[in-house]
Amino acid sequence: MEIYIPNLTLEKKTILKKYRELCSLLPLRATKQQHRIFHKAFALAVDAHKDMRRKSGEPYIYHPIAVAHIVGQEINLGVTSMIAALLHDVVEDSDYTLKDIEGLFGQDVAKIVDGLTKIEDIVIDVDQSVQAENFKKILLSTVEDVRVILIKLADRLHNMRTLSAMPQEKQWKISSETSFFFVPIAHRLGLYTIKSELEDLAMKYNDPVEYNKIFHALETSEQKRNTLIDDFTKPIIEKLQEAGIEAEVTNRTKSIYSIHQKMIRKKINFDDIYDIFAVRFVFDSPPEEEKIICWRIHTIITELYKTNHLRERNFITNPKPNGYQSLHITAMSKTGKWVEVQIRSQRMDEIAEKGLAAHFKYKEENRNPQEYENRVEEWLEKIRGMLQSEDTTALEFLNEVKLNLNLKEVIVFTPKGERIVLPAGATVLDFAYELHTNLGNQCIGAKVNYNIVPIDYILKNGDQLQIITSKKQTPKPEWFNYVKTAYAREKLKEAFREEHKKKEEEGKKILADIFKSLRVENNASNIGRVQADARILSPYEFWNHVAEGVITKDRIRKIFRRKTSNTNAIDDFRKKIADQLPEKEIDRLIDEQLDKKPEVFLLDEISDVIRYVIAECCNPIPGDQVMGFQITNDIIEVHQTQCPHAIEQMSKFGNRIIKAKWRKESNVAFLSGIRISGFDRKAMVKEIIDVVSSQMELNIRSFDIWCKSNTFTGKLMIYIQNVKALNELIENLSKIDQVEKVERIAPE
Repeated sequence: MEIYIPNLTLEKKTILKKYRELCSLLPLRATKQQHRIFHKAFALAVDAHKDMRRKSGEPYIYHPIAVAHIVGQEINLGVTSMIAALLHDVVEDSDYTLKDIEGLFGQDVAKIVDGLTKIEDIVIDVDQSVQAENFKKILLSTVEDVRVILIKLADRLHNMRTLSAMPQEKQWKISSETSFFFVPIAHRLGLYTIKSELEDLAMKYNDPVEYNKIFHALETSEQKRNTLIDDFTKPIIEKLQEAGIEAEVTNRTKSIYSIHQKMIRKKINFDDIYDIFAVRFVFDSPPEEEKIICWRIHTIITELYKTNHLRERNFITNPKPNGYQSLHITAMSKTGKWVEVQIRSQRMDEIAEKGLAAHFKYKEENRNPQEYENRVEEWLEKIRGMLQSEDTTALEFLNEVKLNLNLKEVIVFTPKGERIVLPAGATVLDFAYELHTNLGNQCIGAKVNYNIVPIDYILKNGDQLQIITSKKQTPKPEWFNYVKTAYAREKLKEAFREEHKKKEEEGKKILADIFKSLRVENNASNIGRVQADARILSPYEFWNHVAEGVITKDRIRKIFRRKTSNTNAIDDFRKKIADQLPEKEIDRLIDEQLDKKPEVFLLDEISDVIRYVIAECCNPIPGDQVMGFQITNDIIEVHQTQCPHAIEQMSKFGNRIIKAKWRKESNVAFLSGIRISGFDRKAMVKEIIDVVSSQMELNIRSFDIWCKSNTFTGKLMIYIQNVKALNELIENLSKIDQVEKVERIAPE
């Protein structure tokens, strides 16, 4: 990282230059009075942050200026939003109060700034989440003014762009929050460009190895892609000119994160992804002519090239729930490569890239339908409903909001043809509650496309439903397993609230007795471990399972004995210090370790004091990039940095992140898994075992293999020292004749 050397004269010139750039972004319709207020806000922000610097060494004022720039240029918001962006950290970082802001800039600006100000002065239990409380506050303000979340997204985008200056554990915390919370929000609001950049930047810090692999693969293949695009588009452009259609031709490379997700989902290599890029034809026209021109361009392309009708998508007639409109076709180029083509108007393109803000712009010009704005309002209304629940904690609230941010959705219809949008995986019961609480409470099934189905039937795009009810029907506890939406879960909670209060008290007493008998501390983090192991998000369901004995003492015992390092030594040590060392002393020992070696927590080095467990969700082995997460006062859980569960925990409890690193000299063998597939032949199994056992001298725990026709798939569980040895094993197995694919998997 380049070292920043302060130069006060140059910094003043830079601030003045940035001010002029911001002024150029103010809307043309801005009045002289608005310009004066903007100037006053800029001067106040500079004064408030005059003695502050960022971790990079740059003046802190560069940050609010950059946020205001993103708000004005990349999101296209107006003067009020740009002023609020300039002032968003003033109350938090200076002596200015919200009353001062309201007196100088008005109530609107003050409310937005208040929504963006973090909760720092509250006294909060160590097992609660400050992040969740802050997210809840942001969304509470967002339901009153959606500009709060738009400015917060701009703030987060700039923080991610400058994250390299932060310590590693801060990088993990901030990037985890980003992928867990801000990416889905950006998607929900239709901010495609910002969503994609946030995803890529989060992956850059949480999974740098895979990020850099794909980055360099894209860089290496860029010239080849450009040649293919030029050859593909040239005849189309000629035909468009003959037809008198003016269209701008651009190309978009798929984001690194999207490429990586597709590689995982399809289990393919980078070279096997055909839609790494898309060619886009964008034209300008009056709204009433948009569809006609889209289909004219479609006709020209399909006359020149063969297309894959299975991959044609008409988002013009049926826009996505976030307002996205475009016509997609996949055409075969002359070189035999599939090319994705997107056809859209300038209005559609701006909405696709800038989402909600672009909708507002076109609404002012009377060029945009109300449907998407209504969708956003429906989403905000559901959040309002969740906020009204007095006994919902910030973490529970955050989990419920996540359910409402599902990136994939399904569109179904009422008997009268009304369109209802639900998250993918939603059931008949979700649909019933979406229409009315009583329909949900009394639902016994439905007619879907004239066929009778049960309440847990998973809805498909295009289904038409008629709910069947019975006055004798009442909600059942198992219904929590049938619903996907946060709204339906909230209605179920209301139905069970009194009964669950009794079950919760009973469950808490039973779990406290179990913890006491197992000598496990009864705190929220340990309760969370049991809840995570049971894979139950709802606390209502969790306490019900404990009270009814579904979660047994034996199961809980296994959770706290699972995969701990040096267990016997730890148990002896704990017995020895049980009556001497207060709980907070363990925290002090960790702090001392980090003071001695602040750059790293060496696994195994102080295992006679601090116990660590290997996370089963990602099963890291030496050589993996790992982080430690303090789950109790004396236990650190070790995850791979890109592990989805770790990302969720870091997004909520960033203060518990501990940098961790494997000792190079460690000779402990770790369990890892390999999946191998290819074409079956005689002696294939013998050659695989020879490579593992004879050539690399590794211990096999299990080897399962199954064949279909002339192909085979095998799953191999082996004990191995580190990632280097694992990669060497994968390479050696890949050299076996007729082996097509070898990949790492998590052990069961």
